[in-house]
Amino acid sequence: MTNETGQSGPADLVEVRTVAGRVRGRWRPGAGPGAPRSAAFLGIPFAEPPVGDLRFAAPVPHAPWDGVRDALEHGATAQRGDPGVTLIPEPSVPGESTLNVNVFTPSPEPASPGAGLPVLVWIHGGGYFAGSPASPWYDGRAFNRDGVVTVSVSYRLGFDGFGRIEGAPSNRGVRDWLLALEWVQQNVAAFGGDPARVTVAGQSAGGGAVLTMLGMERAQHLFHGVYALSGALADVSDERARALAEDIARRAGVAPTREGFAYVPEERLLALQKEATDLDPRQLDTVISQGLPLGPAVDGDLLPRPTRESLRAGVGADKPLVLGTTDDEFTMALAGAARTLRWVPRSLLLSRLGVPARARRAYLDANADVVALGKVRLAGRVVTDRMFRTGALRVAADRGGAATWLYRFAWPSGAFGFAEHCLDVPFFFDCLDGPATEPLAGPHPPQELADAVHAAAVAFVVDGDPGWPRHDDAGTARVWDVPVRDEPDAYASVRPLL
Repeated sequence: MTNETGQSGPADLVEVRTVAGRVRGRWRPGAGPGAPRSAAFLGIPFAEPPVGDLRFAAPVPHAPWDGVRDALEHGATAQRGDPGVTLIPEPSVPGESTLNVNVFTPSPEPASPGAGLPVLVWIHGGGYFAGSPASPWYDGRAFNRDGVVTVSVSYRLGFDGFGRIEGAPSNRGVRDWLLALEWVQQNVAAFGGDPARVTVAGQSAGGGAVLTMLGMERAQHLFHGVYALSGALADVSDERARALAEDIARRAGVAPTREGFAYVPEERLLALQKEATDLDPRQLDTVISQGLPLGPAVDGDLLPRPTRESLRAGVGADKPLVLGTTDDEFTMALAGAARTLRWVPRSLLLSRLGVPARARRAYLDANADVVALGKVRLAGRVVTDRMFRTGALRVAADRGGAATWLYRFAWPSGAFGFAEHCLDVPFFFDCLDGPATEPLAGPHPPQELADAVHAAAVAFVVDGDPGWPRHDDAGTARVWDVPVRDEPDAYASVRPLL
């Protein structure tokens, strides 16, 4: 592979030759005063547009092109419109060619085998039905400053990506992740990266995605470490996936087959998907116990068994893993229920949220500080613990003695007063000065905490160790707060639920 620096064009443009053809990116200023510049290549297609005959098919590698392809703007996104799922700025970009990668690199020069820079591949969240790799928060500028090539990935969302469709390949969104990682293996050396030093990372559904791949035999050759922020494993059962497909097909008036769904326009299918998956607050415990209705499914093919069973069987045990959660992932989502919760006795509240009777007293005692803050905070903590924090502890236990580090992001947002879902993302990317951080983090988020969180991520990508004791050493976890600290049994308040 060869690299050209755009000598015949504007000085801020740079070209790289990929397997499919040359792409033209742009140099940008560095992250911070005195930082070297880095280059961004946006919207590089790794697969053919998933439309027409390819709509419900496995992804097909993009055909080669002649000449130089501009990679100066974000490509089309699978997300349509603004679903308003999170406070992360994740714009939608119209268009059909939605399977793209963005590459951010400090050195777009071809790397010799073993001599390239470490690589971070980021998979966005959004409940497997929303989210966008075009977020300015996912720009790899700060990682580039610290010597890490960064790649963000798009994939098919919702029913198009994860619905069970008779006659169509399963887990199409998962297959998109795999093909994107194959693209990284084939091309990242052209951007200065080392394909033998790839860490996959993601948040929320993206965190669940990288955990899913950690337990997937067919993905093991594609990466070498995993960093999961607020990982939401799906592991949708075949029965649940089939029931959802039949429900949406009934609403559409078609058979639950590839031929039937082919007659349903994308816009109509998105509307039906929303109708079929809208959360009824009275069914919150079902969502907590069964997980999200769309996402990676146990299909007997890519996922022959639930992810935790695969981890217990030793799949991915050679890969270092960092995982953790914010302390109050979904307290913000329950804020509107304050008036209703005021009249619900604590015992009934815990019952409705699926806390076993045997654990209720111990759980309330272990979370006395949260109980004192009111029922919304208590309900939010229960949902967080059942959906995220117990899951992190169980994944760590499933891996036995494999190298695993846990953290808690505990710093209370200046906007909300607690550590809500998504709050850790701008700290991870060290982009507190970026757009739209104040609505999530408040007006003065601590840069020293971003320095620490980001430095640990860089250390893990570079050396496979984030810099605090592994979890199997007395259950120690890093607590991201001001000050930063390491605590033995930092998840003690969760243990009554295990």
